[in-house]
Amino acid sequence: MQPPDRVFRADDILEVLAAHKVDFVVIGGVAVQAHGYIRLTQDLDIIARPSVLNMSRLSEAFVELEAELRTKGTLKLGDPHQLSRAPHIPVVTRAGALDVVHVGYIAGAPKSYDALREAALVVKLHGRDVPIAGLSDLIRMKRASGREHDLADIEALTHDAEST
Repeated sequence: MQPPDRVFRADDILEVLAAHKVDFVVIGGVAVQAHGYIRLTQDLDIIARPSVLNMSRLSEAFVELEAELRTKGTLKLGDPHQLSRAPHIPVVTRAGALDVVHVGYIAGAPKSYDALREAALVVKLHGRDVPIAGLSDLIRMKRASGREHDLADIEALTHDAEST
């Protein structure tokens, strides 16, 4: 949940991640929006390459974003070794909530980060490339989750294709 003093600004988070050269793919509600179905979302979900180098870049981005863990625990946001092993990193930033997950912990996700990244759609945001989960991967992940809003996303994303 978003603290009341923080307005969700996904573009700000994405710009900082891109500026720090974090290797990631957007999933979740923002990815759904990028594929043409505009709906409310209160967080940014990404899958990040779990390498120590990439997690070092992510930890630098966390500093700029003033990130804090949303859960209790001993995970240190400045330790790339811990970050590379963490299945889920839920943080709140100055620009809203961000969930960083490991590809191996998302039901329906491709077996490797490289496969997810290769199939990603790349969009431009203020001149920077932002990779968005490919439509097939996104639908597969949403179907595997089985949550009501994910199933509604699938229906919205596939409606035009089915009606032609």
